[in-house]
Amino acid sequence: MIDLLAFGAHPDDVELSCGGLIALCARRGQRAAIVDLTRGELATNGTPAIRADEAEAAAEALGVAYRENLELPDGGLTAEDPDQVAAVVEALRHHRPALVLAPWVEARHPDHAATGRLVERAAFLAGVTRFRADLGQPHRPKRVVYYPQRVEFAPSFVVDISPVHGVKAAAIACHESQFGQTDGATPTLINAPLGLEAFEVRDRYWGATIGVLHGEPYRLRGPVPLTDPVATLVDEGAPPVLWTA
Repeated sequence: MIDLLAFGAHPDDVELSCGGLIALCARRGQRAAIVDLTRGELATNGTPAIRADEAEAAAEALGVAYRENLELPDGGLTAEDPDQVAAVVEALRHHRPALVLAPWVEARHPDHAATGRLVERAAFLAGVTRFRADLGQPHRPKRVVYYPQRVEFAPSFVVDISPVHGVKAAAIACHESQFGQTDGATPTLINAPLGLEAFEVRDRYWGATIGVLHGEPYRLRGPVPLTDPVATLVDEGAPPVLWTA
């Protein structure tokens, strides 16, 4: 059973957006895993084989228990395709995660938004006993937690990733074909001089909102039940909130 299962449309998505939380889980001894929906075969630079090697190296850097690729069509992800829904349901029933991470359903890249909707739909159906019994025993995660990519949102909470920021950076650096300034690389939004810097600035901004060096924002649908708000919200070691986002 996996404590935290992170879904991404392409092999570098989770590293950029939620690599810090994944690294924190691994450091705490929690089991984290990554499921990439596509091989990123439409990427301007790199090949599926190169990207698979980079993804494996990044997973090792983060300390995840497992990483797999569902090989769904890059550029063609949709929550309306029964086969794609079934593939994600099968992954959820196999790994049986307590929490799931997925991209927010509003995004610049259509595949990112579609991944959020696809995971959201599959997370519900994975718990329906009579839905595709051939895909494994029913299992519904406790929560689907959303991360932003290039469309920001008002987060439900921000995670202090300062202790593992270097680990996150090392995992991102594994994707040299996408972010590196290698000879012959075609210029893109993400390998431009300010490409990775934009993500670094975002981590520093969200960190500043909670009084730490680096933070990652996350969003939930609906309220979170608390039995002890004092223990949860008044942690003696919690940093002060400097301003509201």
